[in-house]
Amino acid sequence: MERRRVKGGILAAIGFILSPLSWWNDLVVNLPLAYAFGVAVSLISRSWFLPGVVAGYWLTNVVGFVLLHKGAVDAVSAESHPYTRRRFAKDFAISIGYTALVVLLIWFGFLSVPDGLLAALGR
Repeated sequence: MERRRVKGGILAAIGFILSPLSWWNDLVVNLPLAYAFGVAVSLISRSWFLPGVVAGYWLTNVVGFVLLHKGAVDAVSAESHPYTRRRFAKDFAISIGYTALVVLLIWFGFLSVPDGLLAALGR
């Protein structure tokens, strides 16, 4: 039982870092990961940058919420509990809201494809 609690604590910590629940993590963790994902897919097609950033950002948030919830439940409860569809639906809805914010940042030009990097790669 102790091993499950330690594992749950580690998963919860990773989930918290990936989730949008702290003021710093979007800027320091999720946005750089999403941006890197967007740049990676833009190497295939430049028009995939925005969808790539959106997908990467959304994935980091959803994975963060899932890990946070599952890890916290395992860390504090005496027995394992399943991750329900209702909880997933709530985590999904919150992630969609945060994703909309990132889309607006790209749409209004605060984030863009790094031209120097793509030029260096011949794109």
